[in-house]
Order: sequence, then structure tokens, then C-alpha cells
Amino acid sequence: MELEALLNYPRALPAMPRAVSDLLVEMNREDPSPKRVSELIGRDPALTTRVLRLSNSAFFRVSRKIGSADEAVALLGMTHTRSLVMAAALGGSFKNVPGIDLKQFWRYSLQAAEIARSLSETLHQNQSGAFTAGLIHAIGILVMHIAMPDRMAPLDLSTSPLDFNRAAAEKAALGYCYAEVGAGLVERWQFPVEMVSALANQISPFEGEAYDPLAGVLHLASWRARAQELQLDDNGLAATFPDMVGLTLGLELDSVLGKDPSEWSISQALGAFIG
Repeated sequence: MELEALLNYPRALPAMPRAVSDLLVEMNREDPSPKRVSELIGRDPALTTRVLRLSNSAFFRVSRKIGSADEAVALLGMTHTRSLVMAAALGGSFKNVPGIDLKQFWRYSLQAAEIARSLSETLHQNQSGAFTAGLIHAIGILVMHIAMPDRMAPLDLSTSPLDFNRAAAEKAALGYCYAEVGAGLVERWQFPVEMVSALANQISPFEGEAYDPLAGVLHLASWRARAQELQLDDNGLAATFPDMVGLTLGLELDSVLGKDPSEWSISQALGAFIG
């Protein structure tokens, strides 16, 4: 299936929920109303549950338990709330994806999100945007498995979805990879243009005419989260570290490893996607 055909395949791309569409309209206003945002989140019980599970997870380090959409907006602010809503809505749109262990996929994605946010803090980038981009950077993998399960099955046998060489294997087989698919999806969901660009450029963030620091952060965060899933030892980490991307961002291996989550267990946040 060609990329354009895939992005127009109705069964593969989830439609944006009405609640999320209304939320984006409100949050894109010059002076969005926190009360209106809270009301719109509350209209969708499933979205509310996912937002609260994420907002109470260790990732956001809140001082007390958040029990309502009102509290989430008040404590986290509009920027974090926007990221939570978009990520939770998109993540909750995929169920029973053929050939994919969704628990592993979202565990990996949450780890990448936390690492991306930590790296963005060091680089003085937008932490909320980096967290969201990290959380959804591999969403194209799910779309491809829904649209083309028969094409993905043999590819998964030769190169697993979280293998370091996965993008190259997809490009060899299809002419495109999960990065371009994910960028096409979030563009249709009206995500910010910088996030669309980061997803599209994450495989080669600084090659050709591309110079995309957020894509570079995603590249490093993805590498580290995959290495964790593969349980690489110190030698494996050193051998696979994407040093040219790190060099461009001014980050060495030790500085990237220093951004590891304090705990690799993310069970509470994981419930927002598979609960």
C-alpha cells in the first residue's frame, strides 16, 4: 500500500473524537477558558479517565492527587493539559492492533516520552511538547499494522517493531516507515506543525536539508527506550549510541543515560492506554 493510500484508508486512521475537536478549538483561542476546557474534558468519561491517570502519574510530579478535570487544568496549566488531552485521545483510539503487544508498545512509548522531556529540559526546549511527541512518535506502527496486517506479519518476524533497524526495514519493504505515517496522522489531527515535523524527521533529524532539534530529541529518546526494552548492557549501549545525533545536540552517551527515568516501571500511566 502506498503512503498516500494508507493515510486515506478509513479503517487505519482513527477519527478525532468530537470532544477533542471542541477542546482544540477552545485551547487554540488567544485566551482559552480553563473552565470551558475542564467542562469539555468532563463530557467524555473515557478521556477524563485517561487524562487523570496520566496527570497523577510520576511523570508530572504533582504535589497531591488530582481528582477532577478542573484540578488537572488548574495544577498543570493549559500547555500541559493540551498535551495530555491530545496524547490521551490519540493513544486511546487504538485497541487490539494485530501483531502488536500494546502493553509493551505503550510502556516503550511512555519511557521515550519521559526521556524526551528530560532531554528537552537540558536543551531548553519545550518540555510539554517533547513529552507528547515522545509519547506518540511511534504511532505509525499501529496504523500500519491495522491497515496492512498481512504485510506487517513477515516484517515483524524478521525485524521486530522495536528493533533499531525497524525504520530501515520498513523503507526497504514499503518505501516509507512509521515516522512518515505518524506525521501524516497527527497532521490530520491538527497537531502543532513543529510536532508533525519532528515525527517526520525523527529517523534522520539532521540529514539533507533537515535540522530539527525536537526530532533529534525523539531520535535519542527512542534509541534509549528501545535499548531498555532490549536490555542492552553497557557495551551494547556504547555500540549503538547514535553519536552523530548526540554530537549535533551537544549530548554525549553519559549525558543521555543520565536522563533515564528514576524508575522504569510506569504502571500507573500505562493504565491510561491499556486500562
